[in-house]
Amino acid sequence: MGEYGAVVPDLTYPFAGRTDPTGPTPAAVPIGFHQLRMRTDLPPGSFEAAADALLSWRMHGAVPFLRVRPDAPRAVPGVRLTLALGPVRAPCEVVWTVHEENRAGFGYGTLPGHPESGEEAFVVERRPDGSVLFTVHAISRPAAWYARAAGPLGHRLQGAVAKRYAAALRSVLT
Repeated sequence: MGEYGAVVPDLTYPFAGRTDPTGPTPAAVPIGFHQLRMRTDLPPGSFEAAADALLSWRMHGAVPFLRVRPDAPRAVPGVRLTLALGPVRAPCEVVWTVHEENRAGFGYGTLPGHPESGEEAFVVERRPDGSVLFTVHAISRPAAWYARAAGPLGHRLQGAVAKRYAAALRSVLT
């Protein structure tokens, strides 16, 4: 299982760690939550560089419209960060990390003030054939009034942002 921090009482959802690919995976997404899973291939042989870019926040920093302000240089359980998209601030806390020979990543959970409630994970994996896979996995629901008002458009926006994360990760590998 991934490395977990202490129980975080400030999280705005009750299932910390559910996005961890090394942990037990419940059969169903909690009622009222939406699941997003986006996978994309990265260049063969890029696992180490992708893992470092992911765990050091370089991937997040390469998304053009997103500012990331972590309180530590690497993703480890307990690190808090604020994501900013224009005037919208989204406070999060890293709830798990994994850094194994063929898998690296982390998941962060939402804190009060985040427009969504839930968890989002970013994982890179080296497959037996040497190919590299990047996965974004989110389980969330709207928390702020404007996120609820966005309805299905909010889910599409979340998918578009996941694709931007993949593009940003590819860009820092070149």
